[in-house]
Amino acid sequence: MRKTLVVVIVSLMIFGICSLALAKDWVQYLDADKKLVDTKMYFAPPPWKIGFSNASISNSWRVFFAKHVEYEISKHPEIGEFLYTDAQDNPAKQLADVEDLLAKGIDLLIISPATEAALNPAVEKAMEKGVPVVVVDRKVTTDAYVTFVESSNYEMGKLMAEWLVEKLNGKGKVVLLSGVAGSGPAEDRLKGAMDVFNANPGIEVLEQQYCEWSPVLGKQVMATMIQKYPQIDGVWADSALQGSGAIEALREAGRPIPPVTGEDMNRYLKMWKEMGFEGVAVSFPTWQGQIAVQKAIDILNGIPVPRYVDVPRLVITKDNLDKYVRMDLPDEFFMDSRLPDEWLPK
Repeated sequence: MRKTLVVVIVSLMIFGICSLALAKDWVQYLDADKKLVDTKMYFAPPPWKIGFSNASISNSWRVFFAKHVEYEISKHPEIGEFLYTDAQDNPAKQLADVEDLLAKGIDLLIISPATEAALNPAVEKAMEKGVPVVVVDRKVTTDAYVTFVESSNYEMGKLMAEWLVEKLNGKGKVVLLSGVAGSGPAEDRLKGAMDVFNANPGIEVLEQQYCEWSPVLGKQVMATMIQKYPQIDGVWADSALQGSGAIEALREAGRPIPPVTGEDMNRYLKMWKEMGFEGVAVSFPTWQGQIAVQKAIDILNGIPVPRYVDVPRLVITKDNLDKYVRMDLPDEFFMDSRLPDEWLPK
C-alpha cells in the first residue's frame, strides 16, 4: 500500500512537471506571435511604390477583400504608386507576377498567396532583395516575411465545429465542405474542425470534400453526398460560399436542412432568415486587407510591427442575425465590411 502511494505521488509530480513544461512552451509560442519586428532597416522616405500580388478575385469574398486594400491605399497620399496583380488562383502565374513587381522596383510587397508552399520562393526572393513582405489572408510555409495578417483560420474552423457539436448534442453524422485544397485558410480551418470532431467520439465524419469556395461546386458536391448518405445530421462548411450551395442542394432534394455553418455572406444570411434552419456565421473579415496596408505603411516608416496579426472575427447567431442580414442588398455582399457606400462593389 505504501509502495503504491509512493508511485502515485511520484507519477503526479512527474505529470505536474511535464504540464508546467508544456504550459511554458505554450506561453513562449504565444509570446512569439506577439513579438514585435524591428523594421528600421526598411525605412524609406515617401513617396512609396507598393506592390500587391493577389491570389485572385475568383469569388465575392476576394472582391470585397481586394476593395478593402484599394480603399486603404486611397487614404494615403504618401503612396506614390500602387501596382496590383491578379494571379487567377494560379501559383505559377503568381510567381511570375511577383518577379515582375520586383523588377519594377517596389518598396514593399503585399501578397495573398494562392497556395501555402508554392509561393515560398517569391517571398524569399523579395526579402533577399531587401523588399519587406506583408503576407495577408493566406499563409506561406517559409519564415521569410515581416508580418502575417489574417483572422485565425484554425480558430474559425474550430468555432464552427464546436457550434455544430453543441447543436447535435455531441452525436451525429456530418459532412465537411472545404475551400481550395492546399490553401492556408482551407487547411487551417479543416484542422481546427477535425481537432474538435476527433475529440468528440459521438460525431461521425462521413466525408470531406474541397469545393473551391464555389456555390456551384458546393451544390454539386452536396447533391452527390445526398445520394450517398441517407442520414446527414450536420454540414460543416468552412465558408458560406459553398455552404449556401449545399443548402440549395438540400432544399431541391426535399431533404430537411440540418444545422449548417457559414459566414457573413448575405446569401447565406438571407437563406437562414427565410428558411429558419439552425445556423452560425463566423466571419473571415474582408477588412484584413486594410490592416495589411496599415502594417505596410508602418514598416516603411520604420515603426515596429507584430510578427503576427489576428484580426477579430464576427460571430453571428440567431440572436443577432437581424442586425446583419440585409434583404435589400445583393447576395454576394459580405456584411463584416468597413467600406463606405461609395466603395462597395457594384
